[in-house]
Amino acid sequence: MAAVNTNWVIERDAAHVVQTYKRPPFVLTRGEGVTLYDAEGNAYIDWVAGIAVNALGYGDPGLTAAVQRAAEGLLHTSNLYYTEQQAALATALTERSFADRVFFTNSGTEANEGAIKFARRAAYDSGEPGKHELVCFSDAFHGRTMGSLSMTPKEKYQKPFMPLLSGVKIATFNDIASAREAITDKTAAIFIEPVQGEGGINAATPEFLGTLREACDQHGAVLVYDEVQCGVGRTGRLWAHEHAGVAPDIMTLAKPLAGGLPIGAILATEKIASHLHAGDHGSTFAGGPFITSVARYVLERIAEPTFLGHVQSVGAYLRERLEEINSPHIKEIRGRGLMVGMELDVEAAPIIEAGYKHGLLMVNAGTNIIRFVPPLVVQNSHVDSLVERLTGILAAM
Repeated sequence: MAAVNTNWVIERDAAHVVQTYKRPPFVLTRGEGVTLYDAEGNAYIDWVAGIAVNALGYGDPGLTAAVQRAAEGLLHTSNLYYTEQQAALATALTERSFADRVFFTNSGTEANEGAIKFARRAAYDSGEPGKHELVCFSDAFHGRTMGSLSMTPKEKYQKPFMPLLSGVKIATFNDIASAREAITDKTAAIFIEPVQGEGGINAATPEFLGTLREACDQHGAVLVYDEVQCGVGRTGRLWAHEHAGVAPDIMTLAKPLAGGLPIGAILATEKIASHLHAGDHGSTFAGGPFITSVARYVLERIAEPTFLGHVQSVGAYLRERLEEINSPHIKEIRGRGLMVGMELDVEAAPIIEAGYKHGLLMVNAGTNIIRFVPPLVVQNSHVDSLVERLTGILAAM
């Protein structure tokens, strides 16, 4: 393989790619396990995993074999035709969840857009005029397309694209009184992340989710769990809401489901799915045979009890070791499984920047929180390396 010229890549990107991303000045070229390497040969322990996507890390033999097998078959047919791979993945998802049916998408924001339509279609069929409102929560992140952006109450994301979808109410996360006030007979759906990612690694309490379930039942609304980031094993359970034991009507998935390939999914009960008919929703690329074949392998691998036990064990060790760092800048360590946040009394950006020089890839969740969402195959030894390097970075602040 020819050597990659870092300067050429950065210059070509600046000249030809829409500049919506702020990137560090290196080019990643390969990975092994939980370590990524740049064009200059520098190694980085990855605590980002492509933003909670690369659950099996890099160069995983089983995933590589699954991709190779899938590539020998059909890549695309469209949803005009049946494929075995899509049916098999839908079966695997429903057998392991509350859901009866699945609609496939290409991303998380698409899944949430589709969930809005599913909920509003059910509300339309109820025959109640004006039943179209959506309730979301402070610090939520549901995506960047217009409907999901309307439920992502952050001025920086929303203001340049006003007006957004009407009928969206914002209640306070984990505040039962605020939620009850926002939910009425006009509510079509409530959207919530069981563990908020972008918003700062905030877990919804079982009591809060239980209240939302009761309110949805009372007002005939649809309860939607956005598990795009927190689902598929990330918290140490296959689904993040399992910690609370409160089932939704719809759950949206994406990021890790195909191990790095683009996929999303809307899981729904028969009660909700029965409102959708031919032509109500669709996608050209979603649920193609290549990606669903790979996704089935990833799902079955992550769903193994020993795999989820590993996530729980290393996640607990990560939180324990981060708690041991003696720094006045650390305010709180929180999270579940391998979805952990470190809240600071300073901005996270300089620490993330310093991490590159110490061989660490990290990402923020808001201004002053570092989010740790590594590949789920990370080991305790990687945690020890992180803590050693992070301790030095924080001491130098």
